[in-house]
Amino acid sequence: MTTMTEASVREFKMPDVGEGLTEAEILKWYVKLGDEVTDGQVVCEVETAKAAVELPIPYDGVVRELHFPEGTTVAVGMSIIAVDVSGGAAPAEAPAPAAEPEPEKKPEGRQPVLVGYGVAASSTKRRPRKGPQVPVQEPAPVQETPAVIQAELNGHGAPVAALKERPLAKPPVRKLAKDLGVDLTTIVPSGPDGIITREDVHAAAAPEPAVVETPAPTAAPAQAPAPVPTYDTARETRIPVKGVRKATAAAMVGSAFTAPHVTEFVTVDVTRTMKLVEELKRSDKYGMQGLRVNPLLLIAKALLVAIKRNPDVNASWDEANQEIVQKHYVNLGIAAATPRGLIVPNIKDAHAKTLPQLAQALSELVVTAKDGKTSPAAMQGGTVTITNVGVFGVDTGTPILNPGESAILAVGAIKLQPWVHKGKVKPRQVTTLALSFDHRLVDGELGSKVLADVAAILEQPKRLITWA
Repeated sequence: MTTMTEASVREFKMPDVGEGLTEAEILKWYVKLGDEVTDGQVVCEVETAKAAVELPIPYDGVVRELHFPEGTTVAVGMSIIAVDVSGGAAPAEAPAPAAEPEPEKKPEGRQPVLVGYGVAASSTKRRPRKGPQVPVQEPAPVQETPAVIQAELNGHGAPVAALKERPLAKPPVRKLAKDLGVDLTTIVPSGPDGIITREDVHAAAAPEPAVVETPAPTAAPAQAPAPVPTYDTARETRIPVKGVRKATAAAMVGSAFTAPHVTEFVTVDVTRTMKLVEELKRSDKYGMQGLRVNPLLLIAKALLVAIKRNPDVNASWDEANQEIVQKHYVNLGIAAATPRGLIVPNIKDAHAKTLPQLAQALSELVVTAKDGKTSPAAMQGGTVTITNVGVFGVDTGTPILNPGESAILAVGAIKLQPWVHKGKVKPRQVTTLALSFDHRLVDGELGSKVLADVAAILEQPKRLITWA
């Protein structure tokens, strides 16, 4: 009875939801012990070094155990939840009395043996599943394994009647096996009376499982005693560095000490840009109805135009091959502050988008980031980034490059300031832009041209409509 129970439990392990991630923190469980789950149901939310991700489970069954509490950081590959897949599954798979036709012939004086049953470990590459064994009343020193059958077909023995035996499985299970390319004769059944179940087919189609962790190592992280504070808890609060914050810190340190940063500044009269923002919000002749229009949209478009005019700025440094890789596309990163830390998702192929398309993509990016649903893929492959520090009332800054990128544009607060306009001092909307770039890729001339180009476009933004 114990063997049957253990065989019905499936362990779901922490997957690598990004590229090369080694751990993730369990933020929230959506199920509890005893809950029924279905294939594809989201059971928990985890935070990796790049984003918060919801994990669906690939089984139908009942939750038997949650191995880790919320807030625990778990290594990729460790089991996080156990699901009993036997509840309700076995009756559904049980065959009707007339579901399977009787074999045409049976060997006289012997009990029927399923082809593949009792295969030695060396005769197959698949790991046999634990499950109820089909009793064979005859001791039969030699069983009809695939190896024996093949030998007989090759002329080393007479054909055996076991070749005509069909593995016991319902038609839907046979179709599933056919779709997944699984040979039913290689599966050891786990269902009652030797029936092959849907779970058996899924297990046979899955990659060779890793060795299951013993309960002791699994439970150890949760049972470890909390460290005794060595500081005054009334006067200090210490926050563990993990997840997005940990990854951001490591990336920024690596960038700061790898790429030689240079930052240039320019102060710009953006009065006309602010007027165009209001015009786009009110007018319906530019195709911007229902879209979110703000200064960041026009600044992003201005940067894309400047990159098109100065394409050498859009590159990366290949240290291994000692090459400069020029990009013929722009994946425009937008730095976003979230409760979990700073993330930089990017708009793929932003260079090819019209102004309305860019507005739509920018709006979706911001909403997804604030909801904590940004996927790891959305934060990979960026080429150039914009960080809007002006939303915090800051004039500007010296931003650090996002790793692997050549430039980052910081946008300061837009303020009403006295400005000489057409020979007279007038109140104008003014901001300061700062462009940081990798001096291995971008020299002072190129960086200055890009920054001056962005400033010129924002001073006369009507041209953005032409380039939209």
